[in-house]
Amino acid sequence: MTALPTRRDEAFRYADIAALGEAWDALAPVETTQIAAQQSLQQIWLPSGNDIDVRRANFDVAAGATLDLFLLATASRYGRFEIDVTLREGAAFALDAAMIGGGSATLEIVTTVRHVERDASSRQTVRSVLGDTATGSYLGKVAVARGADGTDGEQSVKAMLLNRGATANAKPELEIYADDVKCAHGATVGELDPNQLFYAMARGMDPATAKAVLLDGFVGGLWDSLDEDSAIAAAARAALREVTR
Repeated sequence: MTALPTRRDEAFRYADIAALGEAWDALAPVETTQIAAQQSLQQIWLPSGNDIDVRRANFDVAAGATLDLFLLATASRYGRFEIDVTLREGAAFALDAAMIGGGSATLEIVTTVRHVERDASSRQTVRSVLGDTATGSYLGKVAVARGADGTDGEQSVKAMLLNRGATANAKPELEIYADDVKCAHGATVGELDPNQLFYAMARGMDPATAKAVLLDGFVGGLWDSLDEDSAIAAAARAALREVTR
């Protein structure tokens, strides 16, 4: 492995460097997963259950191929997920990811999506629920190369803060060298709507249950294309119950 990075590196600006150092030597070099032309790959990244959870992956998506990645980060101390995707002609990539943390957890999703040929599409949807003094950060770069006309790239980042000590950071970035493209990004940070919370409690829910139900609606849409009882949906609901206790 190379030397441990510092916060002077933009991709590690918000990282828990001490926690990263504990996992650094055990990280194997990243290998690239090749997705053949016209093929589809779906991956679901569930929490490892460890208090430090660091994962890295590279994908090369060939012409007309599709990659769908579902990700849930809930590490109690430090979770970091690095994803680098290269899209060929007509390829498609979709990321649906949630960070749910309480205590003093630091959670990060760092993505680089490279549109290197024409008519590829990428959609990244990230939702964060953060309580206590937890920190959740998304750093996402979409790079559109010269000649990658017809690119369609979208990033949607939303965070819900349950306590004033919690922090959400978002840094969506577009680097475009082609002319005929459609790229957009948006980021918002907010709190639970007190009117919705009051309405849920008025229907007999205790405060913790009411919060969990509302937050499940905030996060649950990420898993709409999966089975209702999928493992990642169940893990997300369990994490929401824990963070709203």
